[in-house]
Amino acid sequence: YEIMLSESQERMLLIVEPERIGEVEEILHKWDLDATVVGKVTDDGYLRVKFGDEVVANVSAKMLAEEAPVVNAAFKKPEYIDEAQKFDIEKLEKPKNLEKTFLDVLASLNVASKEWVYKQYDHMVRTNTVVLPGSDAAVIRIKGAKKGVALTADCNPRLVYLDPFEGGKAAVAEAARNIACSGAKPLAITNCLNFGNPEKPEIFYTFRTALEGMGEACLALNTPVTGGNVSFYNETSGSAVYPTPSIGMVGLIDDVSKAVNSSFKNEGDIILLLGEYGSNIGGSEYLNTIHKKVSGQVPKLDLEQEAKLQKTLISLADESLMESAHDISEGGLASALAEKSINSKLGCKVKIDLPLVREDFVIFNEEPTRVVITAKESNLDKVLKIAGNNSVPVYKLGVVTSNKYSLTINDSAIDLDVNEIEQVWREAIACKMQQSQTS
Repeated sequence: YEIMLSESQERMLLIVEPERIGEVEEILHKWDLDATVVGKVTDDGYLRVKFGDEVVANVSAKMLAEEAPVVNAAFKKPEYIDEAQKFDIEKLEKPKNLEKTFLDVLASLNVASKEWVYKQYDHMVRTNTVVLPGSDAAVIRIKGAKKGVALTADCNPRLVYLDPFEGGKAAVAEAARNIACSGAKPLAITNCLNFGNPEKPEIFYTFRTALEGMGEACLALNTPVTGGNVSFYNETSGSAVYPTPSIGMVGLIDDVSKAVNSSFKNEGDIILLLGEYGSNIGGSEYLNTIHKKVSGQVPKLDLEQEAKLQKTLISLADESLMESAHDISEGGLASALAEKSINSKLGCKVKIDLPLVREDFVIFNEEPTRVVITAKESNLDKVLKIAGNNSVPVYKLGVVTSNKYSLTINDSAIDLDVNEIEQVWREAIACKMQQSQTS
């Protein structure tokens, strides 16, 4: 019983032609991996398990695959969802100091650098890593071939909490968008579905509805689910974690030398926004960090437009017309520009004129289907043509500069040294961990 149902990690089950077992064992032994023959495929339609000489299980394979019992658990929409979505964002007080607000968002744990975690692990992987952690997706070369594999993991639990369907869609779409930002074509996902107690109708509603959203996005973006797991009962004293259907996605890039990362590259490059400016701050990090609210309408995701944006990104990378690309997610446009600056040690000069929209809503909203790219001025017409052919709107934001982060919107401005914003962004999690270890 324990052997068959154990979920111990780092094990794989292979089906091998008998005459090739020796080849497989040779490969596994080369990497110091154990391998044991545990059974064989039969033609009688039964899964038969022996423990020593005793038959301990004898089950119809068809029953397991097609006739297993289905639990139709009770589900009920949580009351908090409608209440949270009634929140009127227009009543929010405008920030008195836009620069301080920006730095506070940048230092929030969901936006700040995660290098404190990933630098503790081997992220070079035998020198095969072409795009390192900290970009939208990592890219790994396949030695002996031009191709590479892009990998990313994404989920915004606040969005799933506020709107399980849209949040589930958003998790898949953001992962695919990050893969496309690297120049790769999204191929497939795996998942880790973390939820509370499914015996509670409100929890099961969230689980069920999030899966429906994920499924719709996977169909629209042609990214099948190759596997995954479900982790229920994630609760402390009856209080559940935010619903977190984490998405792991892989993609393929035909020529790894064309892989794109998120960092600015050259002074004078043109900074472009692919997608709309947006203004819906529902569920945003800005709303959570500055106003201490997890509320509002979750931005709706147009999957058809999302697919067009991703097609544009892949085409631009394939034709080497993009110098960099970074999707707009947690922290909004202001944080996306900051991360591009920090990772390159270069600055930016951005000017936005939208007098009818609140400045904080424009630079901090997290509406989907938006990416900031840079391109050489000589390639600008080609970029505009490809985006136009795919019906993707493009706005010129500004230019890459030396060492100053300058973002002006209407009559408000953020004007800081890149070194200053880097310190805030890079040290936030390390400082928090230091405090927790000494307290």
